[in-house]
Amino acid sequence: MSSKIARGSLIMLIGYFIFRVGGYLYRFATAYLLGPAGFGILNLALPTQSILIQIASGGMPPAIAKHVSEYSAKGDEEMVKQVIHTSLKIVIVLGLFFSLVIFLMADPLANLYFHKPEAALPLKLVALITPFSVIVGVFRGAFQGVFQMGNIVITKAFEQIFMISSAIILIWVGFQVAGAVIGTAIGFLFSALAGYYLYRRGLGKRLKNVKLSFTLKQELSLAKVLIIFAFPVLVTGLAETALFDAIGNYIVGAYLASEQLGFYGAATPVARLPLIISMAVATAVLPATAEAMGLENRHVLKSYVNQSYRYVSLLVVPMCVGTFIFATPIMKLLYVNSAYMNGAMALQILSVGMLFFTIYTVSSSIAQGLGKPYLPMVILVAGVILDVALSMYLVPIYGITGAAAATAITALFIMTTIVWKTLQVADVKLEYKDLCRIVLAAGIMGAVLLLIPQNLLISPAISGAAPFSYITFFSKYVAFALVMVLAALVYMVALILVGGLKKSDINALRKLSSKTGPLKGKLNIIISYMERFAH
Repeated sequence: MSSKIARGSLIMLIGYFIFRVGGYLYRFATAYLLGPAGFGILNLALPTQSILIQIASGGMPPAIAKHVSEYSAKGDEEMVKQVIHTSLKIVIVLGLFFSLVIFLMADPLANLYFHKPEAALPLKLVALITPFSVIVGVFRGAFQGVFQMGNIVITKAFEQIFMISSAIILIWVGFQVAGAVIGTAIGFLFSALAGYYLYRRGLGKRLKNVKLSFTLKQELSLAKVLIIFAFPVLVTGLAETALFDAIGNYIVGAYLASEQLGFYGAATPVARLPLIISMAVATAVLPATAEAMGLENRHVLKSYVNQSYRYVSLLVVPMCVGTFIFATPIMKLLYVNSAYMNGAMALQILSVGMLFFTIYTVSSSIAQGLGKPYLPMVILVAGVILDVALSMYLVPIYGITGAAAATAITALFIMTTIVWKTLQVADVKLEYKDLCRIVLAAGIMGAVLLLIPQNLLISPAISGAAPFSYITFFSKYVAFALVMVLAALVYMVALILVGGLKKSDINALRKLSSKTGPLKGKLNIIISYMERFAH
């Protein structure tokens, strides 16, 4: 019953892992090459880029996924094709329009609000990204709707490979922050080409002989339906970007120096690492819940909801605990430059906030699948207002730590609110005892990690405590990898001891292992051993 969520989540987990790892490599490389001040300016362009992409796409990808999923379940191929074609027309028009808008707004933003004239050119170059990104969004929405999650992974891989390589080369040859932004545009260009190719050989081939009979009036009616669904999704997406990327960067950028913005910009992507898990599950659960609602199968729906929360909690809770404990070594190991350790406290606070936000993300996707897209929108808009107010008060007093605290407090508010309302709408009772066992196991893991001296993971060569040594430098990364392995083992043992491993987890793992080819035999041995401790 939970196999569709588990299988889709695993594939999307790989995709979001590629996306996040690629994004981290992009940020780590640009942070190292540009330095804190230049990286701070880049962190004014990146959230602007995200906002522009979302506005230009009009919230279409989730709308496409929902409607394609529903019509595919009913076997209505013409409507599947028509949804894709109509959505593509909408996003192309919006993409071109808003690209022009951001180009014209770049100078006022850089000079009048941020008081950083050097940010004008990067902001203008963001306009190059939009036409390609919105087309990619249509393809990904269609792939998601028919559970072709592997195609989404491929488009993300193309995006990351060309974005990172192009950005590094352009910075090296002297384009600095502008080169980093142009690299992103190149990444989206190749992602769009890959998406078009995959669509033509897959879903497009299936729909090739399907004739569209819609009149202009009917297509406008369909566009209205898509936009009505997409609008709250768009507002929700904008609010999410504002809450966990734009507000902190914009307010820090307005009040503090570029270096401080660089430190904060270095902490935020690390804190967002758990979103790899929550977004993977959320992407799979949206069409699954929509399909369950379309088939009016309440039993399947309840299973999907509880499995989604469980899968996220199993992985996200220990990740956040580990990030909180090892925030300083993580900043040092990832960014190499010891100056970025100034963002460690912000990372600790943000890791707590992101734990809340991952739960919110899953609830939001469930609500959208249930046909309640306005629910996360309203809650997030309230969260944005709260975050702006808290940030404007706390940042001038506490700097980037205040920005992180504002985000964490807001995340707690939106999580508790949406979980409560989503469970009401779905008519589902959350399995609190199972979730408490997961938290307890993560707490045991955290207690063990606190016994490890953190100076073992911070290279004295960079911090100035000893002469430089390559052996010493790389040994810190090896030590950190061993600590992560230890943490995983301790967590698994603790999970078994507290009774947190369920039979349904074993069944899901068996179904997933059957897709691993030559690894299937070895994985089944491990799964069979774990089954002895499941209940």
